[in-house]
Amino acid sequence: MKNTICFDDVLLQPQFSDILSRSEIDLSVKIGRGFKLDIPIISSPMDTVTSSEMTTSISKMGGLGIIHRYNSISEQSDLVREAIDDGASRVGAAIGVSGDYLDRAANLVAAGARIICVDIAHGHHAMMRYALETLKNTYGSAIHFMAGNVATLEAFNALSDWGADSIRVGIGGGSICSTRVHTGHGTPTLQSIIDCSSSDRDSVMIADGGIRTSGDIVKALAAGADCVMLGSLLAGTNESPGEIVYFDGHANKVYRGMASKDAQIEWRGHTASIEGVSTTVAIKGAASDVISELVTGIRSGLSYSGARTILEMQAKSKFIKQTHAGSIESSTHINMK
Repeated sequence: MKNTICFDDVLLQPQFSDILSRSEIDLSVKIGRGFKLDIPIISSPMDTVTSSEMTTSISKMGGLGIIHRYNSISEQSDLVREAIDDGASRVGAAIGVSGDYLDRAANLVAAGARIICVDIAHGHHAMMRYALETLKNTYGSAIHFMAGNVATLEAFNALSDWGADSIRVGIGGGSICSTRVHTGHGTPTLQSIIDCSSSDRDSVMIADGGIRTSGDIVKALAAGADCVMLGSLLAGTNESPGEIVYFDGHANKVYRGMASKDAQIEWRGHTASIEGVSTTVAIKGAASDVISELVTGIRSGLSYSGARTILEMQAKSKFIKQTHAGSIESSTHINMK
């Protein structure tokens, strides 16, 4: 039986650095098809995370927003146009693999989206293969196709061979995801990243799920991910969709998994397999402030490995395992008894 590791099981060992300023560090990443991100951060296509406002905000900071698909084709297309009219230079949008997904893709491309995310929970699936091959035959290299999610090297290679330009890696690690509880399936996200990093395919790897801190982002990048997709870290910001609700005088916003009961009922009027939960998170303020803080942490992380680029960090990073006691020591613990 294979042993696996998650983010809290490891640390990156500090190394000699001659970096005098974080400004020397370049966090840009090429994601293929002529697309480049200035920061390795993508917002998740969830209806409580990414609409036009989040897409615009994160694009202006150098990242990428993927507008969610849990609405009508015309509504989603309008959100794409809104983001472009508001100045977003990079706009992605999600589709599924059944029903009207081809019409949805056509309308999103017509609206200006050049990155289409084929978004399903279990990406290593025959329906994903058919969808990707059909989309690639239709659009060729004009559109960047992101696909996922997957958890294994075999799945990563398969989606790459089917036409995915970038692949979301991680199943069951999201903070509001209950896939592992309800189905017994999944792999710790960091382990999936490590496994998929040995692929000889050219597809970009996007770490997705289980990321709680800038330190986790640094570990994901060091392990081989090209960029990360964030949900909970961006939920509750001013730009995340949803009304503000108050509990005991404190402002909150809803954050929910797209396989949660609430999301499924609102989206399609009934539930299938329930693999997520719905909750609320405290208002965090502007997404730009949250992202800026994360980027500062990522830059610091690279400097501790003496690396000026993500590729350089991946080449020289050294992971060490830590015990449970070590993970406690690694967090702030001044008030622990």
